[in-house]
Amino acid sequence: MGLIKHPKLEQIEQDCTRNLKAALGDNEAFSFAQFNEQEVERTGFSDYSYWGSTLRAFCKNKVALFLVFVVLAILCFTFIQPYLPGQFDAFVVNNNPDTGIPLRNQQPDSVHWLGTNSIGQDLWSRLWQGTRTSLLIGIAVAGIEALVGISIGVLWGYVRKLDFVFTELYNILDNIPSTIVLILVSYILKPGVSTIIIAMSLTGWIGMARFIRNQIIIIRDREYNLASRCLGTPVYRIILRNLLPYLVSVVMLRMALSIPAAIGSEVFLTYIGLGLPATIPSLGNLINEGRTLMMSPNLRYQLIYPTIILSIVTISFYVVGNAFSDAADPKNHR
Repeated sequence: MGLIKHPKLEQIEQDCTRNLKAALGDNEAFSFAQFNEQEVERTGFSDYSYWGSTLRAFCKNKVALFLVFVVLAILCFTFIQPYLPGQFDAFVVNNNPDTGIPLRNQQPDSVHWLGTNSIGQDLWSRLWQGTRTSLLIGIAVAGIEALVGISIGVLWGYVRKLDFVFTELYNILDNIPSTIVLILVSYILKPGVSTIIIAMSLTGWIGMARFIRNQIIIIRDREYNLASRCLGTPVYRIILRNLLPYLVSVVMLRMALSIPAAIGSEVFLTYIGLGLPATIPSLGNLINEGRTLMMSPNLRYQLIYPTIILSIVTISFYVVGNAFSDAADPKNHR
């Protein structure tokens, strides 16, 4: 539907055109642009995408992008390594084909690329098996902490009636040392991957919940949230649409830091003798075994290799988490 011009407005437009042409001295130097409804609609549309802008901002950080590929390569290789040709079973004791004696503490060579441990098991295979186990624990713990922590933190900060209940629960659980909880659960339950995950998840969500609660309190009474409540918008929709998108950057950062923290806790539990059993390879088990041989110069390789992998994973998640947090911050979008 086109616009209907008022006669006086059309006369004013013609007078302005005539005066400007006379002033410029060139009849072709100036003319009014024609009105186009399609162009108006096109210019009124914004193609801004939050996740697209976040991805573009993240890709500008070349170091973080490289470390993402490093972590993905390590994760993928832990799964495909057992199926590659010429690989040894991580649980099989390798014997000398001539004497039948186990190849204990065999130095790295063309057959056993990283050597063997004290009972003759191939360290190359055990390293990647242990990395897979530790990454599984770290990702599972981070996922549980995020799910429970975000759910409780949002309710704690948004629903005022629940503030007292969750505050008292937080005060009780936060005053219990997490180390005590890890030790007690490891004593009570059967040692295994599931036990480690349960022990770390019991209190790991507390920090996330407290952090989310504080962030929700800051933004819950802003004008757009008040307007949504006045319009009768359901609580779950306000939380999903108005609150959580503002917390993506900080949530991703805390999740990225939770993975190496969980791996570190697994290493600590193994160090004090309460981690995974020796039959289950993990970075904690490998580092603990290598620690006992640290005073033997010829056997230090058994500590160095798992420590390198642990350091790469820890540093990578830290750098990537910080980079993604900065990229997800809307203040850094253009």
